[in-house]
Amino acid sequence: MHTNRNYVIVVLILVTFFVISFLTNILGALNPSVSASFGLSDTMAGFLPFSFFIAYGVMSIPAGFMVERFGEKKLMLLAFAISLLGSVLFAGMPSFSVFLFSLFTIGTGMAILQVVINPLLRISGGEENYAFTSVMAQLVFGAASFVSPKVYSWLVVGIDGGDQSASINFFRSIVPEGMSWVSMYWVFAILSLLMIALILFVSFPKVELNEDEKAGSKESYISLFKNKYVILYFLGIFAYVGTEQGISYWMSKFLQQYHGYDFETVGADAVAYFWGLMTIGGILGLILLKILDSKIVLKIFTIIAIASLVLALYGPAEISLYSFMISGFFLSVMYPIIMSLALNSVSKHHGSFAGILMTGIMGGAVVQLIIGFISDFSSLKVGMLFIFIPLAYILSLAFWSKPIIRNKTVKLKELLKS
Repeated sequence: MHTNRNYVIVVLILVTFFVISFLTNILGALNPSVSASFGLSDTMAGFLPFSFFIAYGVMSIPAGFMVERFGEKKLMLLAFAISLLGSVLFAGMPSFSVFLFSLFTIGTGMAILQVVINPLLRISGGEENYAFTSVMAQLVFGAASFVSPKVYSWLVVGIDGGDQSASINFFRSIVPEGMSWVSMYWVFAILSLLMIALILFVSFPKVELNEDEKAGSKESYISLFKNKYVILYFLGIFAYVGTEQGISYWMSKFLQQYHGYDFETVGADAVAYFWGLMTIGGILGLILLKILDSKIVLKIFTIIAIASLVLALYGPAEISLYSFMISGFFLSVMYPIIMSLALNSVSKHHGSFAGILMTGIMGGAVVQLIIGFISDFSSLKVGMLFIFIPLAYILSLAFWSKPIIRNKTVKLKELLKS
């Protein structure tokens, strides 16, 4: 049973989670800088996350088939090579059109990695430890989302402010005048290159996928699409990622526009704390799921998330700033609960279903475009009101979902004893 344990791979996967998050969740902190550099309308700014997250819609299901054909190591190398290409291409030729293409390229690499590393984590760390290693992965993911905007702040403040340290001077020499934020893409290129070197040196275990983790046949997808719950849960993931990115992507710009906060410092910090609090919320959520039914936890957290967003959009400066950050805490349980309710609602073809659910990540693409489009016609505040629609859908899910298996709960006394 324990012959498969491979803790070198577990560490490699945790590092991979860090890099995925570092590259993915920086867009919100970058949004005001990018908009200023390229003179973007809000609709055009909405195309940035669209280009990134639409790659999940395109790649999630094909990546499942590719893993079975070529194996994990080759696909991870391919994913980081694609990410390296996208980063270098944009850092070397920073224009808006190249940026859209490079974001799609990096997004494709990240989508492939997401499909590869979850089953690999289960095998390498051991099925019996999977819940623990998944939480570890989420913590690392959250930590990177917190660190990434901080690195951005350090770079742009250093490059623009005349810091003469060797590292800042190096980045200053390779970014265009007035576009210090492009330095982040050189950082992404360096990280991708380091990951390729690391993966080349690690030998991978043979991964035997469980029947329910395999990508599945064409027939399995057809039979799943005939089940209305499959579509409804797909929309659940779509709504969740749309909400998460809708808040994290636009908050820095909102705080700058309505309350005059500096986006390179306060705005970037707000984005960092949004992700940091999401990580802490995820830990509390795990404890709550041991004592309460997941649907109850989802109801409570979603209602408070809606209240936080109301305060963020309509409260005075300081209330708005803290409410945006705190909303991350209450969004934290949504993704794992929707995923588990979904997978516990079908009796077979879980691998194919997971592929369909991963495709729902493209909600992060579509919702941003809608917000940007509405903002150009009215205002960013009105545009961000759209986020209440996906939040309302998530709340409805807590009422109508009927999983075959409910999450196992224990009495609080027993939990404290154990």
